[in-house]
Amino acid sequence: MRSELELKQDIVEVGRRMWLRGYVAANDGNISVRIGTDEFLCTPTGVSKGFMTPEMIIKVNSGGEVLSGEVQPSSELKMHLRAYRERPDVNAIVHAHPPVSTAFAVAGIPLNKKFLPEVIVTLGEIPLADYATPSTDEVPEAIAELVKDHDAVLLANHGALTLGSDVFNAYYKLETMEHYANISLAAKQIGGERELPSERIAQLMEVREKMGIKGAYPEFGKD
Repeated sequence: MRSELELKQDIVEVGRRMWLRGYVAANDGNISVRIGTDEFLCTPTGVSKGFMTPEMIIKVNSGGEVLSGEVQPSSELKMHLRAYRERPDVNAIVHAHPPVSTAFAVAGIPLNKKFLPEVIVTLGEIPLADYATPSTDEVPEAIAELVKDHDAVLLANHGALTLGSDVFNAYYKLETMEHYANISLAAKQIGGERELPSERIAQLMEVREKMGIKGAYPEFGKD
């Protein structure tokens, strides 16, 4: 089991990667990790994710109360805490604004085309949550039902949210989603995505099941 300091260092590293890849700008985005039944580490408000240090990471409880740390947590902490409540199997959450995925969210288009085997197996459908004003109680309500069955969600006119077994797992899902969005956009420009036939999708769902990957993909395997 990783120590609290090591988990803080992991959060800092993931924040740096998000910033370097252009998934966040200025002080955008937030990251959290579950460290106990009622304790979470999270990123502070007003700090660039590319310039954090382990000392900046805050510890909070499930009510959002600060247990340790000198700065206030991100205003989007309520969204993270609601996702943890809905998904006891999840230990880390990443929220960012990857440009192409966010463009789909702004256009009101979910990432649900069935054309990339790796995405079918690892993420499945990436739904679009209804618009909610950032930092308000509307946001956790908007994502509550979707995160029960999905590890990646687009936030209308806002950004994206990914959930994982640890902070790197959640971050890699963010990378996968943005890669998928880039390919989808390019395919649309040269004729449109050609989806896999239902029998091929069913085979991929069997692979997904053997790998023990949870989460619904209700439309997969259907014509």
